Amino acid sequence: MIQSRNQIKIEASSSTMSDLVFLLLIFFMITSTLISPNAVKLMLPESNSRTMAKQNVTVYIDDNYTFYVGETPATADDLEPLIAAGIEPGIDDACVVLRADKTVPVQYVVNVIDAVNAINARNGAKHKVILATSPKS
Repeated sequence: MIQSRNQIKIEASSSTMSDLVFLLLIFFMITSTLISPNAVKLMLPESNSRTMAKQNVTVYIDDNYTFYVGETPATADDLEPLIAAGIEPGIDDACVVLRADKTVPVQYVVNVIDAVNAINARNGAKHKVILATSPKS
């Protein structure tokens, strides 16, 4: 029997695929460490209180006096509809957690409280605003 020397070999080099997989792994590891659960970095006021409440909606006020409902930037006029949209229907006693930088003037905190009070008056609900603090060191 005569054997042909020109046989076609079907094989794929896995070294380039493994390089690609490791590069993707490194990329996702680096980008996942950049994602922070607290989207807005704040210096919260200090308190001795350790009271924890269930968070239905979180409102942030950063040191540039910008409002964020969740991660959505907002103006003082947008607070009421955005907070109302963040509260699940049927909940009459939601907690709106306010995370305000300690340099923020009180008027900005009052704007959030007024928005929640307007929602309460309109819906006959008893939502409350809780000011988040950091523990004293």
